[in-house]
Amino acid sequence: MARQLFGTDGVRGVAGEFLSAELALALSRAAVAKSDVERPQVLIVRDTRESGEMLEAAIAAGVTAAGGDALLAGVLPTPAAPLLLRRHGLHLAAVISASHNPYQDNGIKLFGGDGFKLDDDDEHEIEAELERPVVNPSRLGRVRRFHGALEDYLRELHVRYQGLDLHGQRILLDCANGATYSAAPEIFRRLGAEVEVMSDEPDGRNINDGCGSTHLEAIVKRITEGGHDAGFAFDGDGDRVLAVDGSGAIVDGDELIALAALHLRTENRLPGNGVVVTVMTNYGFHTAMAKAGVEVAITAVGDRYVLDELLRRRWGLGGEQSGHIIDLDFGPSGDGISSALLTLEALGTRNLAERDAMSKLPQRLVNIRAADRAALTTAMDAAAVREAIGAEESGLGGRGRVLVRASGTEPLIRVMVEAPSEDETNSVCARLVEVVESAIN
Repeated sequence: MARQLFGTDGVRGVAGEFLSAELALALSRAAVAKSDVERPQVLIVRDTRESGEMLEAAIAAGVTAAGGDALLAGVLPTPAAPLLLRRHGLHLAAVISASHNPYQDNGIKLFGGDGFKLDDDDEHEIEAELERPVVNPSRLGRVRRFHGALEDYLRELHVRYQGLDLHGQRILLDCANGATYSAAPEIFRRLGAEVEVMSDEPDGRNINDGCGSTHLEAIVKRITEGGHDAGFAFDGDGDRVLAVDGSGAIVDGDELIALAALHLRTENRLPGNGVVVTVMTNYGFHTAMAKAGVEVAITAVGDRYVLDELLRRRWGLGGEQSGHIIDLDFGPSGDGISSALLTLEALGTRNLAERDAMSKLPQRLVNIRAADRAALTTAMDAAAVREAIGAEESGLGGRGRVLVRASGTEPLIRVMVEAPSEDETNSVCARLVEVVESAIN
């Protein structure tokens, strides 16, 4: 069994190839075997990919073979898992999802009984357990359906936002044919909104396919036809959200976090008077927070790094430009539905088009695909790439910034540039992309 199976967001790969039923069974069996609980209760949640049922069955087999009980909650947004763990005193959760990736991919994310994703040490122990001889338990576990899981999640959302009255608002939701297709429209309706839904008919293969937070063209087109106060687009597993205002302008995670931070600070509900963001966050966000007297901490890209810093500082709010927003006052992971509702709460009587939390510096991001992770590493280490980055940073002279980084979840190099004007931003980015592409090829 290969080591270092876990990436920055669990174990992820092409379903049936890298992420096989055999690997899923072995991982879940190892996770339960290393538990110090005699009969662990393990929640299993999945998104709408066609491979989800196969992996669900394999994980359940591994759990029960190691003496734990597998509780099948079916299709739910990823953030429902930690809330259900805490609500019902369960010991472990396995979430089967590849988030914003295409349907061919899938993944396994593990959460502990405290609701937080397992840390690096826990993941290393699971990988080490895979190398040890299998020890059969004195008693096998059982598989059961977890009835009422969706209603439990909706109840948590309703309690948190019970003071939010959405009557009179017309909201457009893009559910990415993913895990939010049932939960998101229901909670918005319960809070009084008039809801129109798109991409809510999953067929196992259409998740994230030209829809959702990674493909905003469809929701922008629909909303510009008129009549909506705001639109929200989720990713496949529901831990991210991006917004679109009534004019069709895209509102990314930076603006959503800024709105939330200023709102929570006004209500004295921003712990530590600070917010955690990543290196990708727009320079305009930092300017706005400094003006408001809100401290900002910066981490590497990845929600686990944001969460680690929040816990270290004992702060409550953080997130990423991608729309992965963590509000620890509600739950221990990013929650796209909750973040959308928090945005509307922060706006109060204002329309999303009237937001004024920050002014963004022009930014351009280009993803360049490598054949594999080895090619990605070679390109990132190339002298020509390092020299080009240095030259462009020198040319900007502190008026903007350059960031070239490898993705933690896909074989991509991400080139991001911010500069005072669109023309300069595009020119700098184009030059860097040309150098990186040459290094990859």
